[in-house]
Amino acid sequence: MQITPVVSIVDDDSAVRVALGSLIRSLGWQVQMYESAEEFLASGQAAHTSCLISDVRMPGMSGIEMHERLCAQGHAPATIFISAYPTPALQAKAMSNGALVLLQKPYASADITHWLSVAVGNP
Repeated sequence: MQITPVVSIVDDDSAVRVALGSLIRSLGWQVQMYESAEEFLASGQAAHTSCLISDVRMPGMSGIEMHERLCAQGHAPATIFISAYPTPALQAKAMSNGALVLLQKPYASADITHWLSVAVGNP
C-alpha cells in the first residue's frame, strides 16, 4: 500500500494557502494548512509531514525560526520556503538550516511541483 505524502502549508495569507492547497490536492497529495508557525508547531503534525511549505515573513514566529525549532527537535520535514522579499542573506540562512529552496513570490506552479517532487523523492 502506497502512503500519500502529506504537505503542510504555513502562511498567514489565506489566498496563498488556498491556492497552494488546490495545486497540491490536484497532484493527489494530502494537504494541511496553518496560518502561523505557532499553529503548526502546536498541531504536533511535523512528524507526519512529508514536505513543509512555509512563508518566511509572518506575524509572530518567522518561517525560518519555526524551521530552526523543528531542526532542534529532530522533526524538520523537507522544507520549501517562499518569500516576497528574498535576500542573499535570507537565502543563505534558509539553506544553511537544510531547506530545499527559497522561492520568490510570485512563483510558477511548475517550480512548486518540481520541489515537491524532490521533497518526496520523485524528481
